[in-house]
Amino acid sequence: MDRFVIEGGHRLSGAITPAGNKNAALPLLAAALLTDQQLTLRNLPDIGDVRIKLALLEQLAVHVQRHDANTVTLQALNLSDAVPDVALARRIRTSPLLAGPLLARRSRVTLPRPGGDVIGRRRLDTHFHALSALGAAVEVTPTSYILTCDKLRGADLFLDEMSVTGTEQAIMAAVLAEGQTIIGNAASEPHVQDLCNCLNQMGAKISGIGTNLLEIEGVSSLGGADFTIGPDFMEVGSLIGLAAVTHSELRIVGARPRDHRMSRIAFGRLGVTWRDDGDDIVVPGEQEMRVRDDLHGAIPKIDSAPWPGFNPDLISTALVVATQSRGTVLIHEKMFESRLFFVDRLISMGARIVLCDPHRAVVVGPAQLYGEPEGLPSPDIRAGMALVIAALCAQGRSVIHNIGQIDRGYERIDERLAALGARIERV
Repeated sequence: MDRFVIEGGHRLSGAITPAGNKNAALPLLAAALLTDQQLTLRNLPDIGDVRIKLALLEQLAVHVQRHDANTVTLQALNLSDAVPDVALARRIRTSPLLAGPLLARRSRVTLPRPGGDVIGRRRLDTHFHALSALGAAVEVTPTSYILTCDKLRGADLFLDEMSVTGTEQAIMAAVLAEGQTIIGNAASEPHVQDLCNCLNQMGAKISGIGTNLLEIEGVSSLGGADFTIGPDFMEVGSLIGLAAVTHSELRIVGARPRDHRMSRIAFGRLGVTWRDDGDDIVVPGEQEMRVRDDLHGAIPKIDSAPWPGFNPDLISTALVVATQSRGTVLIHEKMFESRLFFVDRLISMGARIVLCDPHRAVVVGPAQLYGEPEGLPSPDIRAGMALVIAALCAQGRSVIHNIGQIDRGYERIDERLAALGARIERV
């Protein structure tokens, strides 16, 4: 099993380009099932979750042509009736996104239960409520989901939660449904916008992109497209946090600063600043890392929220940054009840954190972090990257195990950080 060996306490410098958005790539790969024409995706991240999703598509007889590590052309000309492989489907969270596109092409779909990060309960109810409203019959068994439908028909939907993948599911089912679909309480993250924009290039009729109310006029068929995926929002946030805690000047190329206005507010509460230079973000090397109290000296809070709020996938990074900022801050992760459980690893490194309950942690900084040579297990993608950031700012040597979790979401992160001067080695 591979692991990272990291020597912390060294400054980084240089420029780095974020990989393509993982959370856009996975639904876009599923969208290839909506047409029998070619869909070319560029800036596709070469990560574990994408490779698994491509393998699932190949099992469904989708022709996959790789032009290079980050460009692929897909064509679902003659779909098979195969059930997606259970072992593969349980290795990623987004395998249920195959449901809507497959229902649009055939009348029966069987999907195994998904896997993915263990960060608490991650309900799929929104997916199946939406598909049911569009005309699908849904049978839930202990191990799988069986969906049948003669024809999908448009409906007026109001989602029971602002679920990103639930919204994507409803969108992909609705674009080929008969009639109009309205999706209220829709998620509107940059990756949802990427999916909508690509589908419109393929001939879909989606309006309201970037808002919480989508209107979709169903069409009889979709064509092909050539689409470039935007930068990974979460990777940009991770790199901002890394630059801050290692006192490194980094240029994040093509970071799309307009997507990071709330991140600027949240990280700003910890004393982290940066400047926009065109489409780049430049984090300065010397910053006064100090918690900015609320009015009357009240302890500030960084909490997760649906877009355009602070993304929950950046909470783990913000928590590490807080350990290096002078002052006290409350970190509140509202969505997942197990995401903060990795803080015991940070405490073992010297962080001063009180875990109040599964959703809240009080951080008092700054704290000198020390390496963990005996090993830090990576529990999920985002916590794994947060541990890499902590190890790079810690004094001494750390070993991070279970890095397959990190590889699921961050493309060749060890090589790319090493190019900036990080002392990180995969062994």
